[in-house]
Formats: sequence, structure tokens, C-alpha cells
Amino acid sequence: MIFHAVNLTVPDVCIGQRVDVFLAGNADGIASRSAAQRLLSDGYVRLNHRIVPKNYRVCAGDVFELTLPNPEPGIALPEDIPLDIVYEDSDLIVVNKPRGLVVHPAAGNYTGTLVNALLHHSKLSEVSGPVRPGIVHRLDKDTGGLIVVAKNDAAHVSLASQLAERKMGRVYHGLAFGRFKQDAFTVDLPIGRHPIDRKKMAVVFKPGAKIAVTHLRALEKFDGRGKLTLFEARLETGRTHQIRVHLANMGHPVYGDIVYGRGPESTEGQLLFAVDLSFVHPVSGDAMRFTVPCPDYFDSIIERLRRGGNP
Repeated sequence: MIFHAVNLTVPDVCIGQRVDVFLAGNADGIASRSAAQRLLSDGYVRLNHRIVPKNYRVCAGDVFELTLPNPEPGIALPEDIPLDIVYEDSDLIVVNKPRGLVVHPAAGNYTGTLVNALLHHSKLSEVSGPVRPGIVHRLDKDTGGLIVVAKNDAAHVSLASQLAERKMGRVYHGLAFGRFKQDAFTVDLPIGRHPIDRKKMAVVFKPGAKIAVTHLRALEKFDGRGKLTLFEARLETGRTHQIRVHLANMGHPVYGDIVYGRGPESTEGQLLFAVDLSFVHPVSGDAMRFTVPCPDYFDSIIERLRRGGNP
């Protein structure tokens, strides 16, 4: 979900109101007291950079800092956008998504998404609603690779259940800063909304954070600029930005990650790619597995590192 920041000043006529009542009556995008209370509980409302309790009564001169979700479009529309289809049958489609393509419409990207392209190609399941039809799992905009999409509701329910029960295999290759101290290890740290920057995720230990497990393996280590590790990541869970957050928390941010890393070191964006996807076919029951190579730009960077150069 995409958020935007709003500052809201308390007018004299509202002095003394409970903050949830004030927000529901004065903030665009907050339709009720219960909606205001959810935002307060989740830390999306701050006063002087501090979280505001739900029973707070507003005072003269208060300026609240709100972080609100942007409105989403009501429906996704078909668009003629090229697709790299790896596999397709009457129940599902497996696509090799390019880096830079958003998976479904949202604020700032109402058109030109993978969903728009898929709707032009095929009918999709309606389980996830009219904005995210067919979407069982997602990839970040700047993460390329394999994603499975459901064509009908029965397939969607089956694939979503496999995902929830940790039976869908998802493997990524990426480049990270630093040399991993261990060749193979597991990161088991909960992930939730960042306590200060609500647009980001973070490793947090508080109610609402979700279990997140990433299995990591070093494939190659390089001594070039900053020292780098080519790694494999296997997801056991699938939290938002999971690999990027876990690696950044360890001090090994993904190369080129401008959100959790050190900046846009790579003109090709963050070097993270979904190379392997496996699941059980929702109708036939057959074991399905798909693999794709990393894109040429990724391989070129690795080759330069192998020759002792910089990325």
C-alpha cells in the first residue's frame, strides 16, 4: 500500500474533542471514528513526532502528522502490454516479470501494471477483488522473476492455501553488500511496519509483527568495492520486502536497494531476482517447478566481479 503525509491543524472550534472524533470529522480519507482509531493504534498519527493515544483531547495549536493510505482505483482495466509467459494452462499463468513492472494498480501506478497486461491476455480469478485479480503473491516493482497468477477462483484458493501453509517454493538470487560470515544460515526475525517511517517495513518485536523466515546461502564472495556476496534466498514465509529487510537488518543490504540499502549504486536497480518457483497444480495435483536465468544485466555485473572489477 502507498501512503501520503498530511499535516492537520486543530481549529478553535474543535479544541477539547477526543482525537478520534476530531480526525473523523476533519481529515480527508478518514471516514469514521473506528478508522481513526485503527490509524492511531498503528502509529499513523503523530503529534510532535510522538504516537498519539486514542483518548487524547486536542489542544489549541496542535498540528497532527498523519500518514494516510492513498485511495486505490475501483477496477483494473486490460492493456496491451507484452508478457513473458513461462507456462500457461486453463487454470494458471506463470510469468517472468521484468524489473520495473508493478504487479497491480495502486496509487501512483493505476495503469501499466502486470495485472493490466494479464487482463488483456486472459480472464483472471476474482478472489483478490477487481484491482488485484488473479494475484496470489507479489514481487516488488524492482524485483524481477517468476510469479504465478490464478485464472479462476478454485485455482486461486488452492495456490493461496499452499502459500499460507508454506508449501510454495520461492527462490531468489541477489547481490548483497559485505561477505556473509556463514555459507548457509536462516534468518527468523519478525517483520512489521517501520515504527517511524510508515512507508517501510522493519524487523520489529511488537504486537502486529508477523513471523518471517528466510533461508540464505552464499553462492560466491567478492573482494571488490565494499566486498559483496552473491546469494540465494529461499522464502519460508512471504512478508512485504522480506529478503531486503532481513538482509539490511544484518548489515548486508541488497546492492542497488534505494529504500533499505546504501543508495542507487547500480544503474540497473536492486539486484534481486526470483529464479525458481514451485507448487502443486491446483487441479491435476502434479508437482510444478519453473526456473529462469537471471537477466543479462545481472550476469554482466557478476562477471565483472569475477574478473576482479567493480559492479
